[in-house]
Amino acid sequence: MNRRVLADTNIVLRYIQASSPQHLEVEKAIDRMIASGDVLFVTPQILREFWAVATRPMDKNGFGFAPSQAFESLKLLRLEFSFLDDKEGIFDQWLDLVTTHEVKGVKVHDANHAATALHHGLTHVLTLNPSDFQRYSGSNLQPLTPGEV
Repeated sequence: MNRRVLADTNIVLRYIQASSPQHLEVEKAIDRMIASGDVLFVTPQILREFWAVATRPMDKNGFGFAPSQAFESLKLLRLEFSFLDDKEGIFDQWLDLVTTHEVKGVKVHDANHAATALHHGLTHVLTLNPSDFQRYSGSNLQPLTPGEV
């Protein structure tokens, strides 16, 4: 299909966390996408969010990884996914999205993912929470769940 797809933070977390009930579904979706010619991307913000969850204690809804273990997982993610670096113009795109769509609270992080994807010409976001990105579908960025792959 040759889609250019941003992998949301919840996707990379389930991809690494083998004990997650969604791990196999996410892994199979990623394998199918790559086999069909899609290119999956991560961004610095997604990797920062991954690190935060990976190193957070398990009793605080994290993985409880030591920084060295998080680093090894991050290296794997950098090998498995293409990397989109932050670049000039993304902040302005983000600001336009949050003001146009009246984004509030923690949803500003999803707006940042959307702004980065749009700035780099991506067409889809692979996510477990499609409603987080539905508001940006008018901007030619479509949410996609593993079950839809």
